[in-house]
Amino acid sequence: MSRAAVRASDRGLDSGAVRGAMRIHLIAVGCKPPAWVAAGFQEYARRLPRECALALTEVVPVPRRKGVAAERARREEGRRLLQAVPTGAHLIALDERGAAWSTRELARRLERWRLEGRPVALLVGGADGLDGTCLERAETCWSLSPLTLPHYLVRVLVAEQLYRAWSLGAGHPYHRV
Repeated sequence: MSRAAVRASDRGLDSGAVRGAMRIHLIAVGCKPPAWVAAGFQEYARRLPRECALALTEVVPVPRRKGVAAERARREEGRRLLQAVPTGAHLIALDERGAAWSTRELARRLERWRLEGRPVALLVGGADGLDGTCLERAETCWSLSPLTLPHYLVRVLVAEQLYRAWSLGAGHPYHRV
């Protein structure tokens, strides 16, 4: 994979599983998010324990200019996203047409993923969404909301929800109902 196509913030994290630990890879189209997005993502990723590490891989978007069709850009971004998925990962596409999960359901899934012992990859599309190949390859499709959300905002929401689900499973007081 070319350096121009993917930039990873998870340098030094391997995709292999340590017994009882998992790596969650949030693979998202877009580089150079606003400072508040980067800070929000890092805040929740930092709170997660090493046994539930969350890493962000940014996929460089296809430049939108006159003559570049949205379908072509989406297809190329989809190819880049799939190239960044760790070998053997449980692949989950984030899409508004996916299944909605409660916090308790996410906590149950988080525990199942940990027990599977393989990395988890969450795909977030760019401005034009995810390519069909990403949706077809995904084992699961997760919807954060029926609303269309800004793709940078999704990073913060996913990181917070993963932390919330982990805290629920760990009996941490962060999650209150």
